[in-house]
Amino acid sequence: MIGIAAAWIFILLLGGGVALDRILANAITQNFDDQLDYVLTAMIASAETGPDGEVRLNRPLGDQRFLEPNSGLYWQITGKNQEPFRSRSLWDHALLPGGNHDDMSPHFYDSTQLGGEKLRIVERDIRLPLSATNWRFQVAQSRDGIDSQILMLRKTLVRSFALLALGLLLMATLQTFYGLWPLRKLRQAIIAMRSGQAQRIEQNRLPQEVAPLVDELNGLLEHNEKQAEEARRHAGNLAHALKTPLTVVMNAATARSPDLADTVIREASTMRRQVDHHLARARAVGRRGHAHSRAEAWLSLQAVERAVGRLYGHVRIDMAGEKHASVHVERQDLDEMLGNLVENAAKYGGGSVFVTVVRDDKFVEFQVEDDGNGIPEAERTRIFDRGVRLDSGKPGTGLGLAIVRDVAEIYGGSVTADESEDLGGLLVRLRLPVVA
Repeated sequence: MIGIAAAWIFILLLGGGVALDRILANAITQNFDDQLDYVLTAMIASAETGPDGEVRLNRPLGDQRFLEPNSGLYWQITGKNQEPFRSRSLWDHALLPGGNHDDMSPHFYDSTQLGGEKLRIVERDIRLPLSATNWRFQVAQSRDGIDSQILMLRKTLVRSFALLALGLLLMATLQTFYGLWPLRKLRQAIIAMRSGQAQRIEQNRLPQEVAPLVDELNGLLEHNEKQAEEARRHAGNLAHALKTPLTVVMNAATARSPDLADTVIREASTMRRQVDHHLARARAVGRRGHAHSRAEAWLSLQAVERAVGRLYGHVRIDMAGEKHASVHVERQDLDEMLGNLVENAAKYGGGSVFVTVVRDDKFVEFQVEDDGNGIPEAERTRIFDRGVRLDSGKPGTGLGLAIVRDVAEIYGGSVTADESEDLGGLLVRLRLPVVA
């Protein structure tokens, strides 16, 4: 930031200094030229033609320097086939005519024709009354005075602009350090929090400008703590769920039970169901915090329909509703939830499954209906509990709907069961947050 400010200040001051130097130097030169033009006009006004056709001045010019040799101020009148008429200050020198021009306007230019002396010359062609000769009137003055003024001006500009640049750079440096100072306080607060001296970043110690950043950091810390707490809780639940089957296997093995193999298989299946359930929850919790979680509802539903259709070829699965809705859920989790619901409807229904997608301002609702026997109202809440199976005649673990409920709640959604008015079986409503 300081480097960019220094570069920008240098560019602006350089451009402004060059422009100001041009303006002031031109103003000084213009004032100098106006003085020369005034002398030239006075000389022309006092010029007249003599008896022999020569030019002369009827009154001397007022500046004493015209009478002093090499004084730095000169005049000269030149005509074709005429002897130059010049001031005494030129002594034995003469001014050379300037560029070719045949107008009657004043012309200004620089020259070093007098022994290398820098001169500023103004000249003008005039035809005097009663004279057929075009006379060239010239006034020259040394540039030492004007050059010294311009040099002094430039020194003043350089010093002033250098001091201004130093002041601006110092101000930018102080502003940068002062503006970034709250970040140093924020860093110290994070260090204190990491060392265990604080749980959150206190906003009363920081300016208002960094308050949004502090809010986001505290929100991130709270989110991480919640995830860590959920992870600990899942680990504890899993350990508790595995403890009883492991104890049964250990006791059977210690007692050398004759049905040890059957016991191991039964308890291993129980442990596998528990592991699958908690892994599904852990995956959903890990992906929930992703800000870009997004899944196309219809594409996921089509994929599930194809997969379930291959497993249950005799079942007809129809779909209708909103085809362009998206939900704030990872695609893998959406596929798993819809897969469990549609598979259960195909497994326990009478051969017909109907899925409707409905969207409102906040949620997308998946309505999965089947034409089976349905579930009594008193049992509709229990089917989402872990390990509950109302129909033990068909294979399953009793964890599918529990996983759907847990994953939906993790993403801020819900799942409920009702009676299907059209098909007569079960109606399951899965509601998930919509993507605007």
